[in-house]
Amino acid sequence: MISVETYKGKAVTEHDVEIVERKGTGHPDFMCDSIMEAISVSLCREYMKVFGTILHHNIDKGLLAAGRTVKAFGGGRVTKPMELTIGDRATFGAAGKEIPVADITIDAAKQWMRENMRFVDPEKHLKCRVVLAPGSEELTDIFSRPGKVRAANDTSAAVGYYPLSPTETVVRELERYLNSKKFKDRYPETGEDVKVMGLRRGDTLDITVAMPFISRFIHSEEEYFQRKEIVHGEIIKFLSKYEGFKKREVHFNTLDEKDRGLGGIYLSLLGTSAEDADSGQVGRGNRVNGLISMNRPMGTEAAAGKNPVSHVGKIYNVLAHSMARKVYKDVEGLKEVYILLLSRIGTPIDAPQMASAQVLSDGKLKLRDVSKKITRIIERELANINKFCIDLSKGKYPIC
Repeated sequence: MISVETYKGKAVTEHDVEIVERKGTGHPDFMCDSIMEAISVSLCREYMKVFGTILHHNIDKGLLAAGRTVKAFGGGRVTKPMELTIGDRATFGAAGKEIPVADITIDAAKQWMRENMRFVDPEKHLKCRVVLAPGSEELTDIFSRPGKVRAANDTSAAVGYYPLSPTETVVRELERYLNSKKFKDRYPETGEDVKVMGLRRGDTLDITVAMPFISRFIHSEEEYFQRKEIVHGEIIKFLSKYEGFKKREVHFNTLDEKDRGLGGIYLSLLGTSAEDADSGQVGRGNRVNGLISMNRPMGTEAAAGKNPVSHVGKIYNVLAHSMARKVYKDVEGLKEVYILLLSRIGTPIDAPQMASAQVLSDGKLKLRDVSKKITRIIERELANINKFCIDLSKGKYPIC
């Protein structure tokens, strides 16, 4: 069933207060989500290679337990590695063939670390614990049932929206900039564990950034605060190119306090607080569009690591944002688009129990003039869901 209605609320940009958060590459929650998703992509590739189809798996239960380090000006050492627990379910074999699930899982986790964390040696600094097990017969049976599309393996709801507000855009792009190769090449002393919190009050943007400095590059408290001032200026300069705000305030590493030595500065040995201070868990990080936007409706599903051809907790979350974007782009006169998708377990994923479009117009557009066009867009996207799922299985859609 497809429903098109007028969104009854105000546009996000018309709210007096807007709060947006993004956890960056080295944040333990982001690391958990990204690693579990990388494992799912690797398993999908192997399933296709060996069996010619993607088999049942859900790698959406994961915990990154913090390790221990000793830090000092100019360096430090790891005394206990981080520990990554990888769960939940996977298919180990079918039709007389088996694949090395544990090896694939560990290799994918370590490869993600190598590609994204400059100072983490996964052979020394990461311990992996694989607790995957075969799935239940009923959920596994979904993958052997006839039909062009898989049946939904859960009754689940998802929501997506478009476009991003200026505040959402700034928060997302700032973290991407601080963790970009260009920035890290210029400021190698900055770590990957970036967290950006944006607060808009009227037309004033207040940004709080947390980002550690790598201890091997910092030789004194004085040097830390000198480097911090330079990076602070770079953040201000980056934000200045974004319009729509009359005033911008930037707060950087606000827990710092001078004359307290190592206890008063944000140093990291490996670039992530998971080295000794903070653990991570799947589902506690960004939503699938890369943001935690408190003014927007949000689902509760952890999309990362879920199988991409049957688990609607992943498929519908990503698809809802994709649909909202296409409706907004294809229909003129819309200010905001919200898409809600609801599955019923056992029903084909291209036939949701409900697909609802809630649209906010610019005041000139009449809903009756565009409802049929919006319905056709949703129908088209659902008809192409197999291709969407294959692209999802290859990691073509970011999930955090």
